[in-house]
Amino acid sequence: MSDRREFRDLASPEEANEVVAGLDVDPEPETVPLADARDRVLAERVDADIDVPGFDRASMDGYAVHARDTFGADEADPVTLSVAGEVHAGEEPDVTVDSGSVAEISTGAVMPPGADAVVMVERTTETDDGVEIRTSVAPGDNVMLAGADIAAGARALGPGTRITPREIGLLSALGVDEVPVRGRPQVGILSTGDELVRPGDPLDSAAGQIYDVNSYTLAGAVAEAGGEPVMYPHAGDDYEEMERLLHEAADECDLVLSSGSTSASAVDVIYRVIEERGELRLHGVAVKPGKPMLVGTIGDSAYVGLPGYPVSALTIFQTFVAPAVRNAAGLEQPQTATASGTMAVQERYGEGRRRLMPAGLVEDEAGSLLVYPVDKGSGATTSLVDADGFVDVPPGTDYLAEGETVDVTLFSPAVRPPTLLGMGEDDPLLSRLLDTIDRPRYLPLGSTEGLRRLGNGVPDVAVVAGPAADDHDAADIGGWQREWGLVVGPESDVAGLGDLVDGEYRFVNRDSASGLRRSFDDELDAVGEDRGVSRAEVVDAIDGYELTTKAHESPARKVLAGDADVGLGLRATAAKLDLGFVSLGTQPVRVLANPDRRGKASVGALAEALDNLDSLTDGMAGMESQ
Repeated sequence: MSDRREFRDLASPEEANEVVAGLDVDPEPETVPLADARDRVLAERVDADIDVPGFDRASMDGYAVHARDTFGADEADPVTLSVAGEVHAGEEPDVTVDSGSVAEISTGAVMPPGADAVVMVERTTETDDGVEIRTSVAPGDNVMLAGADIAAGARALGPGTRITPREIGLLSALGVDEVPVRGRPQVGILSTGDELVRPGDPLDSAAGQIYDVNSYTLAGAVAEAGGEPVMYPHAGDDYEEMERLLHEAADECDLVLSSGSTSASAVDVIYRVIEERGELRLHGVAVKPGKPMLVGTIGDSAYVGLPGYPVSALTIFQTFVAPAVRNAAGLEQPQTATASGTMAVQERYGEGRRRLMPAGLVEDEAGSLLVYPVDKGSGATTSLVDADGFVDVPPGTDYLAEGETVDVTLFSPAVRPPTLLGMGEDDPLLSRLLDTIDRPRYLPLGSTEGLRRLGNGVPDVAVVAGPAADDHDAADIGGWQREWGLVVGPESDVAGLGDLVDGEYRFVNRDSASGLRRSFDDELDAVGEDRGVSRAEVVDAIDGYELTTKAHESPARKVLAGDADVGLGLRATAAKLDLGFVSLGTQPVRVLANPDRRGKASVGALAEALDNLDSLTDGMAGMESQ
């Protein structure tokens, strides 16, 4: 008989948690069909390969026009334009809108060539000469540009994202049919003891036999925690068979669980196997139930020996082992379907109707939940993942006050607040940086909007580029420099900003909230000063200045598709898409922390990552750490 093993120097529960957490039970990542991806966890970032929508489309019924033809039109002085044809949703336009003409268009239809705006039908009247336009529109009015929902090249979902029906909807919109996910840890389950009988086999109660409860109970608990249970045959107290099964399970699984045969009074073959093929890291825990607990390794597999009593085995598994299985699978403890928090900002409403307000959650430095409104429009697929749930606002509510307690109905019990909430500039290096943070959420609202919301206390950090990067009072935790300018075709003859102003080129701009746009406008001011003309005159000379996009790659994608000659963008984007680039300088990108949340662990992790940016800038043209 082997020496009996006694429990000396019992580990504390805290020590046991640390030892189990230190086990390597991480499975290899795998790829699964989109239809099988629900409840899995993304193993890597998914970027949008296409624009959603993939074309410029009308957002209402009316007439597609060249916006300049409507300038000055109003109810008292309408403009009459000829009708060149019509465009319906789901068909390719067969009409071109030349100056002086329009095309009748349906909601959702592709914008025809030559048109850059839509006049709603309510502001028009059909006449014998064509159609009477009683309002003026600007380029882009009543048009949803390609990529307005999510643009090609944008960060769609990050690693660690739990895939729910919301994410499946976004992946579907992007055309993704196979999803890279974290593997589910394989967990081998063995029950020992001569008295155990598998359910379905004859039971001799007079001989003290009992059904094997632990194998099935633990298999269910493993599956609930996100693992893949693998049940091995019952070994009884046949030590050679037990040793063989332990070796087999260790060779095939990431984690091996056994129950029974770990008490001080038992002849412990498990102890011998661990000594021969692995390492014993813990024997006994000062907790009731669960004192006889073993933790170690067998070969390359982690091993945990659980008590023999079913309640004790399940309790110890849920307390110490289930969190490690969940972490390996990318999951955490489940949440309830509702969450209570306080409004981070005041939200006005006042329409007199009941409102289901999409809302996001973020934790402050103390761990208290803050609730902020999310409103990108009902047609935006990305709202599904930017919002965690909704607040039911009763009719007659004029506003929700800052600091007011509200209940959020979560979209899924699996919803958790992001560890880090960021807002601000859209940037390709930022996508890489966010990959280093566990479960971040980032809203690319532009530099000025990010800075404004940081001032309101909503995000943990704001990312600000261009002149605004130096115009703030927030805590600067790091940043980088990026080269910006004009993205052009490979054979373009555009050599500088003067060529764009003086030539006949179709231009695609960025929205006014972006740092790129502000730097670009400053350069246009300089051109105006050198020429002794106003900025308005310089802007008027650029065809397309008013047509703006929200994502950093969108102008370049327009150039790549042949829909524009020049786009405002980054050298990194031009290099990625094999396009030409005319440099207009460099601009700083700064990451600014909310002063009240500088102590959050995720903000600290981001600051640490910013101190080691060189590895992230590898292969990114025009990006330099600072």
